[in-house]
Amino acid sequence: MACSMSIDDSLGRPLRDLRISVTDRCNFRCTYCMPREKFGPDHTYLAKQEILSYEEMTRVVQSLLPLGLKKVRITGGEPLLRKDIAVFVTMLRDLDAHLDIALTTNGILLGKNAKRLYESGLNRVTVSIDAVEEQVFQKITDSRNSPRDVFAGIHAAQESGLMVKVNCVVKNGVNEHQLVPIVEAFSSKGIAVRFIEYMDVGTTNDWNLESVVSGEDMRKTLTKHSGQMKRNPAVHPSDVARMWSLPNGTEVGFIESVSQPFCGDCSRARLSAHGSLYTCLFSEKGTDLRSIVRFGANEEEISKVIQNIWTKRDDRYSELRGENEADRQPVEMSFIGG
Repeated sequence: MACSMSIDDSLGRPLRDLRISVTDRCNFRCTYCMPREKFGPDHTYLAKQEILSYEEMTRVVQSLLPLGLKKVRITGGEPLLRKDIAVFVTMLRDLDAHLDIALTTNGILLGKNAKRLYESGLNRVTVSIDAVEEQVFQKITDSRNSPRDVFAGIHAAQESGLMVKVNCVVKNGVNEHQLVPIVEAFSSKGIAVRFIEYMDVGTTNDWNLESVVSGEDMRKTLTKHSGQMKRNPAVHPSDVARMWSLPNGTEVGFIESVSQPFCGDCSRARLSAHGSLYTCLFSEKGTDLRSIVRFGANEEEISKVIQNIWTKRDDRYSELRGENEADRQPVEMSFIGG
């Protein structure tokens, strides 16, 4: 399906990417995302009827294709917890053979799903893993799983034909000593690792600036171990990871939302599991699309609503971080998929 137009927000940024959270549930309790004390046995998750169906999500994507949408990323919570996720991938692929479809996962359930996901039309997966040392991994995820489970999922994904990337959130005093082991674990598999500065998403992770390890400090650690790094040119302006190469050719990326914000090139919208559209990862509120979709709006009508939202968009939270912070209540990362 050819794109007939492009829409820009108030700062001239096009809508190119849509991240879709298909569930607010997760099988990990990572301390920076869904800490157990806030997401324990008494936590109330979305009821089934509150969550968008795959058909409803597909209609939203279909309404965005004529506006220039190029990429859909399926997220959660943990998206592989949602039943028949490969069916959703097939529905998206049937819309457009050229649509870039990706999925972000913690990898635990990837082994049993990888082949079917690939056959359904998924292009690639991004696997989140914050430590390769078992004790550190279990402390961060607050789970009994092992990095071996994640490695098995990654192996299955590569064997099935999926492209794989790895993301790692680095938090001071928690896992900065895992930088070198993680790069070494994945460089031999031909997988680029992207290190992410710990961000102030949501309200449950007790974020503070002292917890942030900057991309510059991460590169110093890697340089000390492996030699001088070289900055690689960006492939696309909207790429969030700045890529560097080690002397042996290994590529390593850094997502530096705190120390080097990239709001100026952000082309991403986010659709929550319950059908709200958010125009920034750090948004405090979204716009309800579920009611519009369930009221019977067609693709053209949905498209007009989203155009109206996007053209007014002026979000650039990371560039303004620290200003007017007192009473902010941003949406949780587990709810809109990071």
